[in-house]
Amino acid sequence: MADSADLARFVRDIPDWPTPGVMFRDITPLLGDPDAFARCVDALARTRDGEQPVDLVAGIEARGFILAAPVAHQLGAGFIPVRKHGKLPHETLSEAYSLEYGEAVLEIHRDAVASGQRVLVVDDVLATGGTVAATVELIRRAGGEVAGVNVLIELEALGGRGRNPDLSIDALLTM
Repeated sequence: MADSADLARFVRDIPDWPTPGVMFRDITPLLGDPDAFARCVDALARTRDGEQPVDLVAGIEARGFILAAPVAHQLGAGFIPVRKHGKLPHETLSEAYSLEYGEAVLEIHRDAVASGQRVLVVDDVLATGGTVAATVELIRRAGGEVAGVNVLIELEALGGRGRNPDLSIDALLTM
C-alpha cells in the first residue's frame, strides 16, 4: 500500500482500555482530520495490481464501518455491514470468534453476498486475527470470494496475519 507512515501521528494509544493490559489504538484523531482521513480512505481503496475489481466491501463493526463505506463508494462497490450478534434485522449467518480480550459473535445477512462475488474486507485494526477470520468465514459460507483484507493498523506482535495465512492482507501502519 501507499506510504502512510505519517498517518501514525493521528493514532493515539489508550492504555488499559477496554480492559487492563490492552493497549487500545484510538483513530478518532485521524477521523477528525479531513486530510488524514481522505489519505487513509484513498490508500485503503487501492486494489492490488492486476486484480479484478471487487463487487462488495465488508466493514467490520464498528470502526471498520467508518472506513469501509467510503472505500466501497470509491471502488463503485456495495457495502456489507459485519455486525455483532443480534444487530441485523433479517436472516443471518453467524460466526463465533476469540479476540484479544474476550469472545464474540459476528453476523452478516444471509443474502448479503451472491455466489462468486468478490469481497474486500476493510477494518481499522488487525490484532489477533479472530475478527478477520470470522468475517472471511461468513463471506465464504455465503458463497463469496475474499479478494483481500485492507486494514489501517496491524498490531504485529499479536500475530493476526499468521492466523490468516491464506489471505492477502495489506496494512497502512504496522505497530
